[in-house]
Amino acid sequence: MKVNNLIFLSAIIGSGAFLFLSSCKSIPRGATAVKPFDTKKYLGKWYEIARFDYRFERNLKNTTAEYSLNQNGSIKVVNKGFNIKSNKLVEAIGKAKFAGDNNEARLKVSFFGPFYAGYNVIAIDPDYKYALIAGKDLNYLWILSREKTMPENIKKAYLQKASSLGYNLTDLVWVEQD
Repeated sequence: MKVNNLIFLSAIIGSGAFLFLSSCKSIPRGATAVKPFDTKKYLGKWYEIARFDYRFERNLKNTTAEYSLNQNGSIKVVNKGFNIKSNKLVEAIGKAKFAGDNNEARLKVSFFGPFYAGYNVIAIDPDYKYALIAGKDLNYLWILSREKTMPENIKKAYLQKASSLGYNLTDLVWVEQD
């Protein structure tokens, strides 16, 4: 009986470790992260232009993400938004680390302790004013801008790129920024 319990426990721990490690460095099939990537140029405040409807961002408008360097070299992430249902400003603080080479925009982000999710900058303009972000798979997508709006030609190019990767763009939520 004890041997069977030990085998079962080992299988659960091993499966959990595999899922945890494989989810940290994920990027959708066919997508490539920006390289070279300049972390210092990426830091600062970004406005969310569009996203998929996630549980943690549901009913939010005026959503922003602000990135700054922590002393240990990781990136502090502060996400904010105004919940139109509860009439309250909500904030989530997390951290990001590179999933590999610091010169490539493949990161892993955590808001919940040791659990990380893929965060991949797959398109960015030369001035770091507009960005297209892919999560670990086709269920996660963000369009970000340094301003509350973005030019139509850049929006169109980012939507075309996302569509070519297999994203269902009808699921996008266009964020109200007022």
